[in-house]
Amino acid sequence: MPKKSTRKPSKARPFWERGYQSHGYWQGKKKIGWVELSGTGKDAVYRWQAGTRTGEAKSLVDAKRAVELTLEFGATQLGLFEDAG
Repeated sequence: MPKKSTRKPSKARPFWERGYQSHGYWQGKKKIGWVELSGTGKDAVYRWQAGTRTGEAKSLVDAKRAVELTLEFGATQLGLFEDAG
């Protein structure tokens, strides 16, 4: 009789989905972040949001990286006022 694995099933791997003037960052069926183009020409800026954090970047690559890093850091960050005991 085969043994059952004791490993927890892994979460779905996050992925980027392209849209019209925006990109969504999805994990399974849940949207966990997004980037959208705001403005035109030289005034164009990419606005991003991941969880409760938002920001702006000059390029799409930088905005996507900010979303990914924010979510990665937020998942491992300890609470500032939580009891360590």
